[in-house]
Amino acid sequence: MMKNFVLDTNVLIHDPESIFSFGDNNVVLPITVIEELDGLKKSHDGRGKSARSASRCIDGLRKRGSLVKGVKSREGGTVRVLIGAGERLPESFASNADNTILSFALHLNKTEGGVIFISKDINMRIKAQVLGLETEDYDTRKVNFSELYNGWREIEITGDEINKFYSDGAIVPAGEFMENEFLIMKNSADPKQTALARFKKGKAIKLLQSKTVLWGVKSLNVQQTFAMEALMDDKIKLIAFLGIAGTGKTLLALAGGLTKVFDDNAYSKLLVSRPVIPMGNDIGYLPGTKEEKLAPWMRAINDNLEFLVSASGKSELGGQDMDSQVDWLFSSGKIEVEALTYIRGRSIPKQFMIVDEAQNLTPHELKTIISRAGEDTKIVLTGDPYQIDNPYLDASSNGLTYVIERFKGQDVFSSMTFVKSERSPLARLAAELL
Repeated sequence: MMKNFVLDTNVLIHDPESIFSFGDNNVVLPITVIEELDGLKKSHDGRGKSARSASRCIDGLRKRGSLVKGVKSREGGTVRVLIGAGERLPESFASNADNTILSFALHLNKTEGGVIFISKDINMRIKAQVLGLETEDYDTRKVNFSELYNGWREIEITGDEINKFYSDGAIVPAGEFMENEFLIMKNSADPKQTALARFKKGKAIKLLQSKTVLWGVKSLNVQQTFAMEALMDDKIKLIAFLGIAGTGKTLLALAGGLTKVFDDNAYSKLLVSRPVIPMGNDIGYLPGTKEEKLAPWMRAINDNLEFLVSASGKSELGGQDMDSQVDWLFSSGKIEVEALTYIRGRSIPKQFMIVDEAQNLTPHELKTIISRAGEDTKIVLTGDPYQIDNPYLDASSNGLTYVIERFKGQDVFSSMTFVKSERSPLARLAAELL
């Protein structure tokens, strides 16, 4: 029996192609969803882009038949738009777009049955169940966060194997490993004897990176050492850094980018970006130039740049005070700080690109960003899946964890999960206790 999946607007914003994700069942869009997409389409943020993409998907079906009667989808089901009047809701339900969508779903369930209401909004799912509807989250791209690939692991080997590793530079360890997975190899008879390796083409090989300091930043733990290895390897084109606050994700990514762009001249520019998740009015309503609007969101990046300029001790940086030295970085033309809103649609060749706070992006948004990468571009994603500001994402459904799950094992990809906060004893306690 075919089921009727009624989609909330936020599902199409999360994944504009979600109407094709329900196989040979019926996908039903209340007309209120179309109206909400129409209201969002002029927005210049990610929601506006997703709304326009979703509308194009629906319009493509419209050209093939009547959306009111239902148009066959490529998966064998149908997609239709529900018009008319919805079911009357209890008086305690306010009159708004969300509840109108629920009233349509309730009416369809009463007349045809088999309705499953799909929404990314927790409260909408709660209200749907209160009204007697079967309801689910849209989780086709969710990953099992508890089993997420860490990018490194500890293994036990014999003392002879460790000696062979140091003499030959490589061994073939027992077990199955991911390409570019980092290994902490310990002597099973003497845990104090260890070796650090990277799994590459069927072997555990020595780390190639000889630099232990990047722009004044020294590795403080083994995960940071592994991260530096990935940052300095130009053959790795996509990196994901996960960790709680203070583990050094953004700082290391910036230090690696500055090293590659300013010291090694391996890339033409360092491009740093982060999603704008507004707390109240969106960026477009703030006064001032684009740079003035972005300043509150980019302050964390500038704080890290100031630290790196101070720690690097580079004499060639212009000016005596910190502000003039940081300004020199930007006036050089080799570093650009931009909101993701302005990056979509660009082609980004031969650049070292950092996407900070990537846990606030949907899988579709990160796909869009990564697909912007041109020839010889390297992308570093950083984020903390436990600190998500996007109301429709969680640790299992955000784009950062989805990318890790999909890219693990690829020879151009590396991931690192940081486990220790190095910012300060207070920051470490806050991350552990709060």
